[in-house]
Amino acid sequence: MPGPSPGLYRALLGLWAVLGLGLFGLSAVAQEPFWADLQPRVALVERGGSLWLNCSTNCPRPERGGLETSLRRNGTQRGLRWLARQLVDIREPETQPVCFFRCARRTLQARGLIRTFQRPDRVELVPLPAWQPVGENFTLSCRVPGAGPRGSLTLTLLRGAQELIRRSFSGEPPRARGAVLTATVLARREDHGANFSCRAELDLRPHGLGLFSNSSAPRELRTFALSPDPPRLAAPRLLEVGSERPVSCTLDELFPASEAGVYLALGDHMLSPDITLEGDTLVATATATANAEQEGARQLVCNVTLGSESRETRENVTVYSFPAPVLTLNEPSTPEGKVVTVTCAAGAGALVALDGIPAVVPGQPAQLQLNATEDDDKRRFFCDAILEVDGETLSKNKSAELRVLYAPRLDDSECPKSWTWPEGPEQTLRCEARGNPAPSVHCERPDSGAVLALGLLGPVTRALAGTYRCTAVNVQGEAVKEVTLTVEYAPSLDSMGCPEHITWLEGTEVSLSCVAHGVPPPSVSCVRSGEAEVVEGLLHVVREHAGTYRCEATNARGSVAKNVAVTVEYGPSFEELSCPSNWTWVEGSGQLFSCEVDGKPEPSVECIGSEGTSEGMLLPLASPDSSPRVPSIASELAPGIYICNATNRHGSMVKTVAVSMESPPQMDESTCPSHQTWLEGAKAAGLACAARGRPSPQVRCSREGVPRPQRPRVSREDAGTYRCLATNMHGTDARTVTVGVEYRPVVAELAASPPGGVRPGGNFTLTCRAEAWPPAQISWRAPPGALNIGLSSNNSTLSVAGAMGSHGGEYECSATNAHGRHARRITVRVAGPWLWVAVGGAAGGAALLAAGAGLAFYVQSTACKKGEYNVQEAESSGEAVCLNGAGGGTGGGTGAEGGTEAAGTAEAQAGGEVFAIQLTSA
Repeated sequence: MPGPSPGLYRALLGLWAVLGLGLFGLSAVAQEPFWADLQPRVALVERGGSLWLNCSTNCPRPERGGLETSLRRNGTQRGLRWLARQLVDIREPETQPVCFFRCARRTLQARGLIRTFQRPDRVELVPLPAWQPVGENFTLSCRVPGAGPRGSLTLTLLRGAQELIRRSFSGEPPRARGAVLTATVLARREDHGANFSCRAELDLRPHGLGLFSNSSAPRELRTFALSPDPPRLAAPRLLEVGSERPVSCTLDELFPASEAGVYLALGDHMLSPDITLEGDTLVATATATANAEQEGARQLVCNVTLGSESRETRENVTVYSFPAPVLTLNEPSTPEGKVVTVTCAAGAGALVALDGIPAVVPGQPAQLQLNATEDDDKRRFFCDAILEVDGETLSKNKSAELRVLYAPRLDDSECPKSWTWPEGPEQTLRCEARGNPAPSVHCERPDSGAVLALGLLGPVTRALAGTYRCTAVNVQGEAVKEVTLTVEYAPSLDSMGCPEHITWLEGTEVSLSCVAHGVPPPSVSCVRSGEAEVVEGLLHVVREHAGTYRCEATNARGSVAKNVAVTVEYGPSFEELSCPSNWTWVEGSGQLFSCEVDGKPEPSVECIGSEGTSEGMLLPLASPDSSPRVPSIASELAPGIYICNATNRHGSMVKTVAVSMESPPQMDESTCPSHQTWLEGAKAAGLACAARGRPSPQVRCSREGVPRPQRPRVSREDAGTYRCLATNMHGTDARTVTVGVEYRPVVAELAASPPGGVRPGGNFTLTCRAEAWPPAQISWRAPPGALNIGLSSNNSTLSVAGAMGSHGGEYECSATNAHGRHARRITVRVAGPWLWVAVGGAAGGAALLAAGAGLAFYVQSTACKKGEYNVQEAESSGEAVCLNGAGGGTGGGTGAEGGTEAAGTAEAQAGGEVFAIQLTSA
């Protein structure tokens, strides 16, 4: 059998190699999973955009790899286990690229997803109707072509800023693009002029992109409402050629009325109307004018158009021609007595009448003749014409005036013989004459030549009164008449005829009369104020006639009143009340003597002293007006008899006045000292206070605060402040007095310190306290031989430092002031183990003590008889100490341990105060 061929051999080798590699790959797969990856796995790209895709694997040595996609590629980059490729101009809504690698005889794949989106660049709102009737539905349609994906789109239809409908297309297939939103809307009046629009929103924020929105251009909606009723046309049924007549066309329930169009025409002649709007009502007014070419029947047309609808009304108008009649006078202005012919004529077909008398047939004139007289002047003639048009009777008329020329005539009705006018108001002075042509009238006074200003408005004055000659003149002749002018005016009372002040003298006879001026002559009456009786005739003057009288003058033009003050004068007289015969002057009061004298004019008064100390002195008088500037009376006014003399121009009178003097209370330091001192125990007495004054004042003193109790003797509690009050009929005076109570000294306390035992060389102190006023001086008397004694600054304390046996004994404290002396004693006893007393026995010790006491008394008595010794001086001399004259025997002798030296007083003490100090040895 032949051997294998070389080709087969190579094939077998290849098969074994493949199998080996397959087994190796299977073992590798079993050992480690390999994969392919595509990034990004899912991508969203704007339509027409580009994207890089990265295809990779974890296979260590991939055989081959690639990226399958239908999209256009721009560039590729690759490595051992990766591949990057750029895809451009991506337009398909959705594609799925595949990344693959061949590894260990296996194909590794990764599938991706690429979707595109398109912004809503085109948002279109379908055009709205040009006009939309109110109350009918219209369609809003919005188109957004190409935008997507549709599932992310939201479309909104808006009226202005108000959302009408909003729709989201979520749930649509991912490949869907573009959207349409349609809505049916009911048109309203308020929608007129409103802008409608569509807004598209593409929300890609869930995919990591933004929100893309766009809006359509707004479209304005115009709505309208038009009443089904035709317009109302107001126009004349007849229109005369050449005349102008108003016409109007009205239509209600029109919205918006301002958008409506109006057509108004008469026949083929279009009118120019004025449009007036009142809410939903339109009123078109125009003026219709017809010409001769339009004569006959014509139509007046009114057409109102709004939106796509219109309303129209037609009315018939007849155009006619009717000229005014013609009225002629052959002599419009003719002299009196001539014949005048009047003719009335009109056009064909018109029937005329002259002053109510018709012509025989239509189309012919009417005529009359008259002989002109004065009564025909300014006579009016009337020409009436009547024409029948379309069943209506039309009329026109014309008038003319005839002027008849005649001479002037002055009638009483137009120029009265007498004029009576009130003064003051403006008047038009008229004196009119009849005549044609109109005559001129001239009035002047024959005596002065003064001329009246006729026909002019001016004030009426008294100077115009008088008789005037009035002459009326025209070309036909003249007329003359005399006229009397009377000017009336209200009464007046001047100072000449009726003075404001009148003076009468008491006891004379007078009459009260006032002369008034006025036309017609006024009547005058005078009454006293507050009374009703009219003063008439002669009066016998008394003081009661003085006062104010009211005089009143009256005539037809009014009245005037005037107050007249009547003064009645009389001589001086004294009254006791106003000028007393006895007057008391109170010193210091500043009061003046008041002596008021009755008299008119007011008398002058002077009072002069006539005897005694007042002789020749002038008594100051109080001013009648109580002026505060009047000086007060001098303090040296002399009492006595004064003669007061009162004088005026009608006489004088004398009165005697007795003047006495008194004064109010007065206290000072001399009569009532402000500080007074009492002694305790003295007999109680009142304060030493007196007061000057006339009559003599009464003085009462009382303690301020707590009242002073009644007691026979002075006590310390009586000290304090007292108020003394002096009183008489002219016033009071008060004074404050301070009372001090003094008393004799008393040693209130004499004590030793310390109270316990003291060793030899210890210290002790004696304290003495005294009560006294004025304060007492303190002095001490110590035992003889007591050394090293110290005193305080005021002697109230005696101190010993380093006590010895010589300091034992009796000590006396005395207090002294101006009212006496008081003393108290205290005994300091020194006890201890005296060596020599113990050795010598009791008898020897007693004898020795007695001898020592006698020696001490001798030394003390001798020292005190010589005077007071200073303690410090005695310390070095070893002599007895007697301080402040408190030695024994000089004060009259004291038999007790305590006592006072004031006369008549003594203080008994039940035993002296003993202070024992026990001295012990170490």
